[in-house]
Amino acid sequence: MSIKRFRLALMSAATTIALAACSGETEDGAVDTAANNNAAAVSSEADAPAANDNPDAAQQINAWFEDTFEAGVARSPMTQTFLGRKTNYGAWNDASPEFAEESYRLSQADLAYMRATFDPASLPESEQLSYELFAYDGEREAEGWQWRDHGYTFTPRSGPHMGVPSFLINNHRVDTVEDAEAYISRIRNAGAYLDQNAANAQRSYEMGVTTPRWTYQPMIETSRNVISGAPFDDGEDSPILADFRSKVDALDIPQAEKDRLVSEAETALTESLAPAYERLIAMFGEQETAARETDGVWDVPGGSEYYAYMLRGYTTTDMTAEEIHDLGLAEVERIHGEMEAIMAEVGFEGTLQDFFEFMRTDSQFYYGNTDEGRERYLSEATALIDTMRDALPQMFNTFPEAELVVRRVEEFREASAGKAFYQRPAPNGSRPGVYYANLRDMADMPTYQMEALAYHEGIPGHHMQLAIMQELEGVPSFRRFGGYTAYTEGWGLYSEYFPVEFGFYDDPYSDFGRLAMELWRACRLVVDTGLHHHRWSRQEAVDYLAENTPNPQGDIVNAIDRYIVYPGQATAYMIGRNEIVRLREVAREELGEDFDIREYHDVVLRQGALPLSVLERRVENWIEAEQAGAE
Repeated sequence: MSIKRFRLALMSAATTIALAACSGETEDGAVDTAANNNAAAVSSEADAPAANDNPDAAQQINAWFEDTFEAGVARSPMTQTFLGRKTNYGAWNDASPEFAEESYRLSQADLAYMRATFDPASLPESEQLSYELFAYDGEREAEGWQWRDHGYTFTPRSGPHMGVPSFLINNHRVDTVEDAEAYISRIRNAGAYLDQNAANAQRSYEMGVTTPRWTYQPMIETSRNVISGAPFDDGEDSPILADFRSKVDALDIPQAEKDRLVSEAETALTESLAPAYERLIAMFGEQETAARETDGVWDVPGGSEYYAYMLRGYTTTDMTAEEIHDLGLAEVERIHGEMEAIMAEVGFEGTLQDFFEFMRTDSQFYYGNTDEGRERYLSEATALIDTMRDALPQMFNTFPEAELVVRRVEEFREASAGKAFYQRPAPNGSRPGVYYANLRDMADMPTYQMEALAYHEGIPGHHMQLAIMQELEGVPSFRRFGGYTAYTEGWGLYSEYFPVEFGFYDDPYSDFGRLAMELWRACRLVVDTGLHHHRWSRQEAVDYLAENTPNPQGDIVNAIDRYIVYPGQATAYMIGRNEIVRLREVAREELGEDFDIREYHDVVLRQGALPLSVLERRVENWIEAEQAGAE
């Protein structure tokens, strides 16, 4: 799921949630007929109101939740497109600070109205949960308003400079001539959208909130890639033109009409989009000259307080940076011990660091940096997901209807994208869920990690959780399209872990890959807090990963660059995973022979994403209900 920029939190709560969910790139990341035939209906039947609940109050608040959600969606043309709608199809979001403040005031007014109008004690359990989560999100937004200019608008890994082409290519469908003309309008209108975001970035810059100096050249390179090729020069079609031409060619219209549309797109690209990117590139160049040399967010005004705020949000806990750092060190030590057991199993002689070097360099673990090597990787990742899909009934009662496909990250953004991520499906079925693998450099995609990565980004990981959440019945839209990173990424990491109990990872090297990815997330706790709390340099963080993980050097540098520009985000994975595992083991111990992992997974998944404390209470209530039923 790409990571959402903090500035989105300044929109109305409903719009924010929709954008965060529907843009859907969850970063680290097709259900077949048989699986669909076995699927249970994705609904909240397990949480149906009790006989003494108030159905009128439930109906009223749910109607209000939907009205509020739709009011937020109406303010965001991009959210409308993410949801598969074709309203305001030629427009971008308003990124101005005035619009952001208006959205903030509206969402806080919504929160005040809910509290004044609805009594949570009169609501059924599921609606009480919706009330609690709406309040949680609104309070979080209010706490973050003071930090509205602290989020990095542009980074080497995300931002409107990457978002514009990615949005057009991956989300703007062209089924009619009108859709194609809306695409052209979006090309024309992208300049104003980029200028608004550039003004936001400049305002932050003047406050002293800047990304490190080294980040600017990658941003310039990515921006230049967008306006390279035809019609900007004599090269092959640029990414946007190639996409537009392909979509128009698929229309059943006369060739003269196709030629007209392509010609108008070329004019919009050269006269509107290119100048906007040139302005953006010039701004990056100017900011680079005075940008800071330090890497952690501690070195921006209020940086330490801002980082504490981000940690609370990403983890949905009150853990301090020091507590998270210490947890990471302990987890690294534990996983190293489990890796040494696998090292002994395969008969490797030497230290763990020697084994890491072997895993980094031995050719058996890497496919060629060729089209054939990349195609093989995609094919085998798809096969792993297909095999897992057949086994899902052993693990789950509930299955998503949305399809899942595996794709390579588009070349225009692969230099800046993470190694793998997931994009949610459109809720109306017009777009499948996508597991994106970044195959720019096959040396960064070892095959021993392929299995765990496929489970995390595909099934039973992000696709299972996020598609099921979108398809929930009887749950308000703001929850179906919402998310909490500790829950979402915790589930992804948990999904790497539990298949071992069902006979997966039968190759010890693949099981080592599972541990390597778990170790990666444990090390994130150390390096994220190291960078932003202990004031480590970029090189110190790189050195820590190189010493303590088997990952290739390019992978390590790319990861550290990510953690620098997303303060706190990387800590959510292990904290969420540990809590889901802990709660499962509590349930297993309390229920004994009556414990069923499929029912536990229903409890975790069938109310959508939750803060960890709310998830804990939900599991505890389920355990009590199961025990009462057994008695």
